[in-house]
Amino acid sequence: MKIEIYDTTLRDGAQGAGIDFTDDNRISIIHALDDLGVTYIEAGNIASASDAAFFAHCDEVKLKNSQLVVFCSTRHAKKSVEDDAGLAAIAKSPVENVAIFGKCWEYQVTTVLGTTTEENYKMIRESIEYLKRAGKRVFFDAEHFFDGFSDSPDFAISVLETALDAGADYLVLCDTNGGMMPQAIGVAVSTVKKRLPSAKISIHCHNDLGMAVAGSAEAVLSGAVQVQCTMCGIGERCGNCNLTTILPLLQLKLGYSCITPEQLKMLTKTARYIMESANLSFDEHEPFVGGYAFTHKAGMHIDGVRKKPRTFEHISPELVGNADNLLISSMAGRSAYRAALSRIAPELNIVGDDEKLSAVIARIKEYEAKGFQFESAEASMYLIMLEALGMNCHSFDLLTFRVMISEPLSINPNSKTSALIKVSIPNGDGETVEEITAGEGDGPVNALDVALRRALSGFYPKLSGMWLSDFKVRVLDSSNTTASSVRVYIESTDGVSLWRTVGVSVDIVDASWQALRDSIDYYLLKGANL
Repeated sequence: MKIEIYDTTLRDGAQGAGIDFTDDNRISIIHALDDLGVTYIEAGNIASASDAAFFAHCDEVKLKNSQLVVFCSTRHAKKSVEDDAGLAAIAKSPVENVAIFGKCWEYQVTTVLGTTTEENYKMIRESIEYLKRAGKRVFFDAEHFFDGFSDSPDFAISVLETALDAGADYLVLCDTNGGMMPQAIGVAVSTVKKRLPSAKISIHCHNDLGMAVAGSAEAVLSGAVQVQCTMCGIGERCGNCNLTTILPLLQLKLGYSCITPEQLKMLTKTARYIMESANLSFDEHEPFVGGYAFTHKAGMHIDGVRKKPRTFEHISPELVGNADNLLISSMAGRSAYRAALSRIAPELNIVGDDEKLSAVIARIKEYEAKGFQFESAEASMYLIMLEALGMNCHSFDLLTFRVMISEPLSINPNSKTSALIKVSIPNGDGETVEEITAGEGDGPVNALDVALRRALSGFYPKLSGMWLSDFKVRVLDSSNTTASSVRVYIESTDGVSLWRTVGVSVDIVDASWQALRDSIDYYLLKGANL
């Protein structure tokens, strides 16, 4: 059975705090969702001036798999549909699909709209009829349906009947407050299906109980044929039903058809791309698509996964475009090290060499004793492996650096930090060349990065193809307050691959330097093999 995926990232997702999409974001996200194969893409609210401008030209966006939807409200109380500017704009726009919301909770009708239930019926009926005359497919968003159903099932369903009789193509049952238990959603959907057997039911859940995915799944099991959701669950308050969870859950666990298996393999890549386009951090703990979704740390788990992945993985990660990951930590045994090292550096061929393996394990444990952790910094671990085997892991050597901060940015927003750096670089003839350069930046790490690139660019021009994409600091021993050791993680990218490095020191600049140095060394060593 086909279950349609209706994405509302660009409308309901955009209502989340701190989320704002530019026109370029909108277009790139629409194409990414189209490639993924979702059925409908709700691309904005006609009440927004920028969204209205987009929908006036949305026919210029050519899609292969998806259809665009515009969102709006019914006409206002005691006004005619002809006098409603939003409805008029939608009727004239090239978009063929319209989501229109109306109240299904009598309490909301009287206290928020300040009108009567009879007027509420008329607002819904006349608005839908107006849009149907304009040739639109109409999704009726039954706002606060489940709260209304809890108070008065007859009233809530009578609103749905009004929308259906007016020509609504879909009835979207909304848990607007996000406070319904999945079982209650299932009962309500089953009741609607019995009362209105011809209706196409869609489900729209918010995540205020952390159960939006569970509620949506329950709705599908009870008769819904469409799920509304957002990428990574972004949205107002606690967010919406998470597309990256509900889609594979429906397809891989419940046996429904949503998109093709080939498209499902694009899920992880698409989720990361859309979060990056929206300038939002990606939660590595996301089910199915997160970097930690199939990551194993405990020795017993790693041993089990190496023998039979299904022992500790509920699906094959490749089905959603993800991959498993075996971490090196104090919990790991030799089998875990063998598995991780064979994956990270198969070219070194040390897995079957117990002497070399022991040397690598001893060096990693030595660094761990200093506060290093390599679970999220495999690039640094790769370099330490080379070091343990007596192999050269550095493309340059630091001789000295000096960082100078003139004024804090809080005092002078235009202040720049300066860095002076002296490095030794192999020239390819068995000799080294010393380079001294300086750079300015927004803070010591940025200044060091600028200065170091200037020193290396003449020898390694490919450095222009990589950049730092994330920077994290963790205090290790807070009892020492400002004298505490810190662990710095740096994430780098060349636009295609990501790698992470780590540094530890009581000096945050030194820790940052270690991670920065490793990020460049790793890139220069691995090159096209990243």
